[in-house]
Amino acid sequence: MSNILKYGVKNITARKSCLPSIGVVKVDATATFFSKTKALLAHKNVPVINMALEKLKFDNLALRTLPLDSETGNRQRRVEGACFSLVDPTPVDSPETVAVSQSAFELLDVEVTPDIYSNENFAAYFSGNKLLPGSQTAAHCYCGHQFGHFSGQLGDGCAIYLGEVVNQKEERWEIQIKGAGKTPYSRHADGRKVLRSSIREFLCSEAMHYLGVPTTRAGSCVTSNTKVIRDIKYDGNPILEKATVILRIAPTFIRFGSFEIFKPLDAVTGREGPSVGQQDLLNKLLDYTISTFYPQIWREVGSTAERQQMLLEFYEEVLRRTARLVAKWQCVGWCHGVLNTDNMSIMGITIDYGPYGFMDRFDPGFICNGSDDGGRYSFEKQPEICRWNCLKLGEAIQMSLPLEISKPSIKVFDEEFESAYLTGMREKFGLQKSLDGDKELVSNFLSTMLETGCDFTNGFRSLSLVTLPESAQSEESKHKFLDSIVKECASLTELQKFYKPKIPPGQMAMFKNLLEQQPHLAEVLRGQMAVIDVELKRQEKFQSLKDMTSESKEHADRKLWSDWLDAYIARLSKESTGSDVTLLNERRLKLMKASNPRIILRNYIAQEAIAKAEEGDYSGVQNLLEVLKTPYTDPEEEFNQEVTSSLPALPDLCRYVSKPSSDNTGLIVT
Repeated sequence: MSNILKYGVKNITARKSCLPSIGVVKVDATATFFSKTKALLAHKNVPVINMALEKLKFDNLALRTLPLDSETGNRQRRVEGACFSLVDPTPVDSPETVAVSQSAFELLDVEVTPDIYSNENFAAYFSGNKLLPGSQTAAHCYCGHQFGHFSGQLGDGCAIYLGEVVNQKEERWEIQIKGAGKTPYSRHADGRKVLRSSIREFLCSEAMHYLGVPTTRAGSCVTSNTKVIRDIKYDGNPILEKATVILRIAPTFIRFGSFEIFKPLDAVTGREGPSVGQQDLLNKLLDYTISTFYPQIWREVGSTAERQQMLLEFYEEVLRRTARLVAKWQCVGWCHGVLNTDNMSIMGITIDYGPYGFMDRFDPGFICNGSDDGGRYSFEKQPEICRWNCLKLGEAIQMSLPLEISKPSIKVFDEEFESAYLTGMREKFGLQKSLDGDKELVSNFLSTMLETGCDFTNGFRSLSLVTLPESAQSEESKHKFLDSIVKECASLTELQKFYKPKIPPGQMAMFKNLLEQQPHLAEVLRGQMAVIDVELKRQEKFQSLKDMTSESKEHADRKLWSDWLDAYIARLSKESTGSDVTLLNERRLKLMKASNPRIILRNYIAQEAIAKAEEGDYSGVQNLLEVLKTPYTDPEEEFNQEVTSSLPALPDLCRYVSKPSSDNTGLIVT
């Protein structure tokens, strides 16, 4: 029964027929969860530190070390020669706690107790209405390249630094509240976030952590009766929404854009950083960043050459971490949506969850941001864009580390990404050896996914059904895999809907003729040609589907997967030479199940929790957070037979892990 304590709930309900094929349980996130926590932690020999919020150990090193804005008024302005501006949060009316992540608060040595949702002080502290003892509030100044163009000064327009907490392990954690009101960097915005966007960031921050992807953490989500105006669909019909604040936790929120405040005038946009040319300040920011967050690299140096070597080591380590991060995104099928330089952490962790999205059906051109008309930040382009952003970081620090030294190091990113991505994919395929041809095997798997419209997450999970060819169950496992993965493929109707042309074929034909007659237009329209190419491919695919029937598509899907399976079996045969097949099978199965999640935060699942919360019921958010904590676990591993056999029915349980219905696909966030 100890596994039940992991969830800490009295009433765990599930439809028994779903249990063999899923890996989650619906939970009731009540006070019972918290009452079981101590018992669970004691069982796992994990110390619980019961520290009151008022006793947090603050050590606000960033504000002591880096220059502060000389002006203290909270008005929009250009902030020169400073990294932070002191600013107070703007209070909200009647703050109310929506959800809390216990494991995130454990980073601060804080135990979340059963009364947390009714604790007025908690809601006041993490809405910005009340300051924790030792807290100092400020907003960070940074710039950024947005959609490829330098935008000048940006900064924390809605996030406010609360300080840095040092826990009993001597770990330093910066905490900030997002949505806490206007700052000098808010530009024309109100500095607020609303309930729907805050819930999305809260849930995804924690989901990514449990998936094993480096990320900022979300400690709490607190809403209020303060209302803000938002035009959700940009159609001229604004509505009032609840101002909501989340607590974010990370070693630091310094980002690539933090170093772009020194950028000289941009020839394209005509903008410059507010601290252009201030090399002393750049050096101070570099020294603070390296000494605090890269202590293994930091050292006192006496000569310019020695200093440049240290800076190069720092830059190359940022390249490695960034490459490993985007490799993990690609392996779990996650798309950031706004990979501007101001959304790239200097620590190589995921920050700033806006219009993100996990893929449902595999599509390399997947765009999760409805504002990304050109597809700059599509799924397949993420490695390329992260690489480009790394080059921009090199440009940003060139006063201290010349480009002729830093630029050749971009190969470090390329090498690290390929290594990390292939390593991650081999784990997903259960391959413990590194052999030539693995890259082609992965590529062909993804191509088959695309051709058949296969669900990315569930398609990979189906691979664990395949056993090694030398095992007695090999033939049976092939049939199980094919039956499973064909069910994860899109129906003919779903594919026809997906590939339906967005531009009338007649207009596209006229445009093609025009390009053939005047090819120079392709250069003039260079920024839009990618969109046009995608549309042409869409129309070709749509035409190819016209002559298909549902039966012929299913037959074609099975044939495609059968052909790929033959290649996979051949590759698996090279794994087991001279080995104990049973033991090897167990190892690869364990590896695959730890690498291919059963559950992800699909857009429609998040939206259901949001819709419930907007009606005043926060249980959907709390329940979903609990489910997201065990993304890789199968129910037969989580509960013993006595427990699972007694679980009553819950009709919607299977939806968490099933590929979404056609009605629940295509949700886009702006």
